[in-house]
Amino acid sequence: MRRLCLAVLLLAVPAAAAADADYRSAPARRTVAEKDWGPVLGPYRASLVPSLMQDFGERYIYQPANARLPAPRPGERRVVFLGDSITDRWNLATSFPGRPYVNRGIGSQVTAQMLLRFHQDVIALRPAAVVILAGVNDVQGFLQRETPEQIEANWEAMADLAEAHGIAVVFGSLLPVNNYTDAARDVPKERDPAKLRALNAWLRAFCDRRGHGYADYHAALVDSAGMLGRDYATDGLHPLDSGYARMVPVADRAIRAALARPLNRRR
Repeated sequence: MRRLCLAVLLLAVPAAAAADADYRSAPARRTVAEKDWGPVLGPYRASLVPSLMQDFGERYIYQPANARLPAPRPGERRVVFLGDSITDRWNLATSFPGRPYVNRGIGSQVTAQMLLRFHQDVIALRPAAVVILAGVNDVQGFLQRETPEQIEANWEAMADLAEAHGIAVVFGSLLPVNNYTDAARDVPKERDPAKLRALNAWLRAFCDRRGHGYADYHAALVDSAGMLGRDYATDGLHPLDSGYARMVPVADRAIRAALARPLNRRR
């Protein structure tokens, strides 16, 4: 009888081990049907995916420039502008001549990507302040579909990182959009103006609560219909020089105020 019980136990051990080996805490991954992004965005997105699978934050883009950038000179108050294509296309040297401002914008990026590269492209450059303009691509969902709460959490995480490293924070409001041209026809459908306004309301309140600078680009560029002014963009999204000219004094005031404010370090 004892031999029979022992045999049963020996047979049960491999079965239990196999069950343990198959254990997973996480549920199964979902299967998502890919959206048809059209004849322009579709191929562009497909070209990005293999690279993003290796480096979602695209940290490789500014690595050489960061390596070449010297440390701030004594007394220099460097400011890093972090963002997507709206920042990427902003010629800071023209808009802020003589200022030690560094552009770290990357087209099409979402807040999760900027959070991944925040240490490399902001903190490591030892700025006095960072100007963050991010979130409009999250709303579109081209690379990462985010809820408003996830966008807000990413904003907060970037602010926490900056404060922990003694960097003053300025957030730029999301710009308005329009559909005034054929090229802009679908922009408000993909980036709902009501959602942009709601995110801006949360961001303004967050900046007020935390003592961060708030650059209200939306107010500087919006027209009487609540859309991006016709003279400020041709594609309904990206500012022309006339649009950036309206943004310059808004950013300048917010940066000056943030640098003059005692830094609230969150540990």
